[in-house]
Amino acid sequence: MKRSRGREGKATATAATCPHLAAENPEPQPRTPGLCEECAHIGYDNWAHLRMCLTCGHIGCCDSSPHQHASEHFRRTGHPVMRSAEPGETWRWCYVDVAIG
Repeated sequence: MKRSRGREGKATATAATCPHLAAENPEPQPRTPGLCEECAHIGYDNWAHLRMCLTCGHIGCCDSSPHQHASEHFRRTGHPVMRSAEPGETWRWCYVDVAIG
């Protein structure tokens, strides 16, 4: 897999070579549209942005949010790709290959 160096010196796959981003899978329905699943459970609603897991539809808050539930979901499940759940945004992120697509 072709890799380049990211800003922090970590190996980063290019979007064209990341097999997780290249996979053609149907997008799941969001489990909690417009809400971070875990934040809603604890009564917190001040997240920065929302992300949706493209494996199961889990909605979690981004790494700019205090609880970082989207990344926590990846660490807990190993589901590799999420996409922005923000209106008008369609980009995706692969946690495994540290690639955007």
